[in-house]
Amino acid sequence: MTTTASTATAPVANARALALAHYAARSVLEHVLARYGATSQQQVALRAAITTETPQTSDALITQVQGSLNADPADIRATLDELLAKQLLVADGAHLRPTDAGRELLAATGAETAPISARTSGGTPAAAASVEDTTAPMMNACRQSSPTR
Repeated sequence: MTTTASTATAPVANARALALAHYAARSVLEHVLARYGATSQQQVALRAAITTETPQTSDALITQVQGSLNADPADIRATLDELLAKQLLVADGAHLRPTDAGRELLAATGAETAPISARTSGGTPAAAASVEDTTAPMMNACRQSSPTR
């Protein structure tokens, strides 16, 4: 008797599906952040400060955030100033360090958005870790090639 194994084909991730997942996750993230009085740009900048191995200068953080967002450096600098004013970052000489409050905010918003991110990423563990991180380069490429730009 011959048996054939049934192989399930994973759905193809096309640009439309990735864009929908990105915007769904971003919408949820912005809703959660608003409850904490934070913005998406603040969250990206705070995450950049928290995930680096050593404290960064403002200029280094601005460059890093620009790699994730399509934002003007002056706007990112203003965002860093907002995080300093909210005491989510603290100046340590020329470097910026996240505070415990900054780490707690990122942890709380991450915990609230993780289940939704997992759903919008189709349960793929790597994508569930951060839908925004996996789709940001594609979305930036789309923005840069847009004829309305």
